[in-house]
Amino acid sequence: MAKYVINAENKKSKINKEIYGHFSEHLGRCIYEGLYVGENSDIPNTNGMRNDVVEALKEMKIPVLRWPGGCFADEYHWKDGIGPKENRKKMINTHWGGVVEDNSFGTHEFFELCRQLGCKAYINGNVGSGTVQEMSEWVEYMTFEGVSPMADQRKENGHEEAWTVDYFGVGNENWGCGGNMTPEYYGNLYRRYQTYVRDYNQDKKIFKIACGPNVDDYEWTEGVMKTCFRHCPENMHGFMDGLSLHYYTHPEGWQIKGSATDFDDKVWYKTLAKTLYMETLLNRHGAIMDKYDPEKQVGLIVDEWGTWFTVEPGTNPGFLYQQNTMRDALVAGINLNLFNRHSDRVKMANIAQLVNVLQSVILTDGPEMIKTPTYHVFKMYSAHQDATLVDSYIETEKIGLEEEYMVPNLSESASVDADGKLQITIVNLSATESYPVETRLIGFSGEKVSAEILCEEMHAKNTFEDPNAVEVKPFDGVEKVHGGLKFTIPACSVLHITVEK
Repeated sequence: MAKYVINAENKKSKINKEIYGHFSEHLGRCIYEGLYVGENSDIPNTNGMRNDVVEALKEMKIPVLRWPGGCFADEYHWKDGIGPKENRKKMINTHWGGVVEDNSFGTHEFFELCRQLGCKAYINGNVGSGTVQEMSEWVEYMTFEGVSPMADQRKENGHEEAWTVDYFGVGNENWGCGGNMTPEYYGNLYRRYQTYVRDYNQDKKIFKIACGPNVDDYEWTEGVMKTCFRHCPENMHGFMDGLSLHYYTHPEGWQIKGSATDFDDKVWYKTLAKTLYMETLLNRHGAIMDKYDPEKQVGLIVDEWGTWFTVEPGTNPGFLYQQNTMRDALVAGINLNLFNRHSDRVKMANIAQLVNVLQSVILTDGPEMIKTPTYHVFKMYSAHQDATLVDSYIETEKIGLEEEYMVPNLSESASVDADGKLQITIVNLSATESYPVETRLIGFSGEKVSAEILCEEMHAKNTFEDPNAVEVKPFDGVEKVHGGLKFTIPACSVLHITVEK
């Protein structure tokens, strides 16, 4: 029996709700068809946004949405996406499928989507092919309340009040598709560009995010931090508030990737092992950041993460459309547990991507919509949003079929929410074995226990023919015992337990 200890008296860092954030890029059918269908569509919509998708995302408690990219961000020129839609410029989306982008979804539409979702806005600016003036004017257009050329233009385009830009990314993947820069060169560009991301409203300061590393490029983290912290202000707020990190799970490597649905037990464990590499990245990049920022003023922003498999057969390879199984659900649960446990440094994360692209929470086909297993994990884990991480430890054993890809059998995190409830999330990484768990609660006497579980065979998925094959179900297997809880967690499952005093 695995021993599990939760010390609710040892309160740690706040789990920012933005750790449960999402990412939407002008890529494939994410924006168009997935989120936005236009006001004249037969699909029920409000101001062009799909009603079914918006309602599902609100139920999931989406806290923040990143837009317009991704690689698309560093070729996006925001003025092409404002004004009457019939006058907006058309462009070729060179990164994703070579399709025509008509810019019918632009700044006004994005903030309308955020308004309907009730979520925060994370804008990614163009450093790769844009200018300081272009970025500065975009911030002015979005956030300035007074009289100015950009604010006046916004008003002429139908929006009198300024919007709130909660987060602003100064470039994206500038080590690659955002300009193939060196870390020192980008660091100096960041210093320059961020200067003109003005806080026009001092009560709504913009959280500025620098482009961070790709996977384990520790040289990039070191170079950017060193360059940006040279002659920097003592208080980093308003200069650099965050540094991004991108890491995708590719079980068969970047070039091959592998199928989203056709895999065996070996690939199952290889996928989970590669997912767990996230913890190494958080520790090692975090250690470099600690050298320059020991007080952790600068958040690590994991604004692209998730599974990246070979596209579904018969779909455009540039659209990155993939199915979503219980394997994806476990990848989500493991990562979210890691982000919770590292919430002293990780301040936001954005899974890629929201609808119809990579590890989506929703898939659409014309007027139809399904919620993926990953959606259900995010909804279960929403109980951790803005809660306080508490100290916890669980005994684990190594499982797997190949020495190189052995993994711990269990992953967990625990928090106390604003209502004083203890929230526990546990993932069983075994494809075949269940495990009894004995939990000791320190500093928390549980009078009422409830639980829910996502548990199916590892290939299980939701389809348009069978949209509810994988769904959350009540779990009545948690027993209150003196000083804690006892339960057996089934194979291939994600379990959420709530304990009330």
